[in-house]
Amino acid sequence: MEKEAPLTAVQVEALVVMKIIKHSSQSFPTVATGSLVGLDVEGTLEITNTFPFPVVEVPPESHFDTTTPNAAAAAPRAKANTVYQAEMIRMLREVNIDAQNVGWYTSANMGNFINLNVIENQFFYQKELNERTVALVHDVSRSAQGSLSFRAFRLSPQFMTAFKENKFTSEQLQKSGLRYQDILVELPVKIHNSHLLTSFLHQLPSPLPLEPLDLPPSLSALKNGPTAQPNVLSPNFDNLSLSIDPFLEKNCDLLLDAIETHHSENNNFQYYQRSLAREQQKIAAWQAKRKAENASRATLKQAPLPEDEWQRLFKLPQEPSRLESMLNTRQVEQYSRQIDGFVSSTTGKMFAVKGNLLPGEANE
Repeated sequence: MEKEAPLTAVQVEALVVMKIIKHSSQSFPTVATGSLVGLDVEGTLEITNTFPFPVVEVPPESHFDTTTPNAAAAAPRAKANTVYQAEMIRMLREVNIDAQNVGWYTSANMGNFINLNVIENQFFYQKELNERTVALVHDVSRSAQGSLSFRAFRLSPQFMTAFKENKFTSEQLQKSGLRYQDILVELPVKIHNSHLLTSFLHQLPSPLPLEPLDLPPSLSALKNGPTAQPNVLSPNFDNLSLSIDPFLEKNCDLLLDAIETHHSENNNFQYYQRSLAREQQKIAAWQAKRKAENASRATLKQAPLPEDEWQRLFKLPQEPSRLESMLNTRQVEQYSRQIDGFVSSTTGKMFAVKGNLLPGEANE
């Protein structure tokens, strides 16, 4: 059998894009999720249809327990949607529509989508349903500003192995070399229109001019083509505004919150290290005392006391998982990239007007 081509891109039908935008806008600010169906064609995941998931309430006690091995549990909401998804795919197959599960979609706000729920869901899809599935993220707030935001992600094989075995201690991460940059693998997304829609768009009539056209000055000018000049777009004075983008302010607030969470995670880990050091000192003192007792008993020709009894007397603190810290660090990077994109346009306008506002610094 030929080796399966690796995934290199994700192609989304325009109708699917409109469905996801509608569902996400109607559910905002609640997160909207749904299933993606389509075909896997020579390394390109073609998403041809989608349907939303029903809202499922999961009891708090059934949420994912990070202290148990990840192989023994998966995302509860993903499991709850499996039956509904299977029934919908069966109906699609009956009417001869593409019915291969190729992933799921989720809405996001201000790029805030890197969390444990998304990781659990994508892990469930790649492990249980189809290894070649993607998570399609639609950023509602970014799209509302006129910049359509669709991004496709998969979990890397290295992270899949670590998540399955719950290997997120400092020692295990150092051995595996897993970094926060290795959690997600992003695939390029392109939007595809059907041939019928493309033909329709090319046949749309252009608006008639409001003013009468001038007569051609000569017969040769008439032969060379129409004399009507194309309409010039009216200037958009909003682009000249120097006010700070409100989305930039919100991104800065989210970045500060993420950094504060990062510091809290570091403080928790440092507390664990201090507790571990105190227990280890107690164990070392106990072992030294027991060795001294056994040495004195040996001089008296008495049986030595067990030296491994400290394992029953002392309990070392359990190291907290570093997964949350890795996800938060990846989210900090996401916010930083968004801020960099927002600042670039504002900074350019500030430099453009610098000479007018500060004439003395125009030559600097």
